[in-house]
Amino acid sequence: MTAAPRRFGLIAAAGTSLRFGGGLPKQYALIAGLPLLAHTIAALNRSIVLEAIFVVLPPGDKYYAERIGSIAGIVPVYEGGATRGESVRNGLAAIGKRAAAEDWVLVHDAVRPCIDVTTLNRLLHELEDEPVGGLLAVPLCDTLKRAEVGAGVRAASTEPRSGLWCAQTPQMFRYAILNHALRRADVAQLLDEAQAVEALGVKPRLVQGSPANIKVTYPEDIALAEAILVGRGRAA
Repeated sequence: MTAAPRRFGLIAAAGTSLRFGGGLPKQYALIAGLPLLAHTIAALNRSIVLEAIFVVLPPGDKYYAERIGSIAGIVPVYEGGATRGESVRNGLAAIGKRAAAEDWVLVHDAVRPCIDVTTLNRLLHELEDEPVGGLLAVPLCDTLKRAEVGAGVRAASTEPRSGLWCAQTPQMFRYAILNHALRRADVAQLLDEAQAVEALGVKPRLVQGSPANIKVTYPEDIALAEAILVGRGRAA
């Protein structure tokens, strides 16, 4: 009898936080008394059953041990690269020592602490029988403007939004497919894991995400993330 595929988490946490500002990487910024990364780890760790969660960190990261510490089932990997794609590729190499080809890998942003149980379970359920995998996303609802930069930034045209979705994470793929896709991809230009898989000629499935699954990019996003977590009773 063939064993059921296992699930591994991979959190990309090697970013330089250029848009966030400040001397501290944003994954360690405090939200309701805990580092942002701690909330993200907890969101995955207590929401679904994972074999292990690999957290990809920059080489020489001195903050993780001090501010996160040892957690059962969480494996820090100090092999983050210059880009997200390189970090994920290195994290997959670490997972490969334990994963089989058909096992699932859920790649999640370190700075998306508000992922919820309902959305995660929808992702698992809808991708259960998928041969490749897919990702959380939400249909674009805002009006799109194309900018013309000259004497100030001006709206040059309005773009159709039909069929456009905003990608989120986790992005969930079979280990062998995702590993193959990342090894073929130009990781310096890669925007997300689905893009690498799409380059293989396959079409990842889009699974309805949640508007609350925000990505903390700017300092003002901290207050919004904290409000979401406090509202759920998940804050410290």
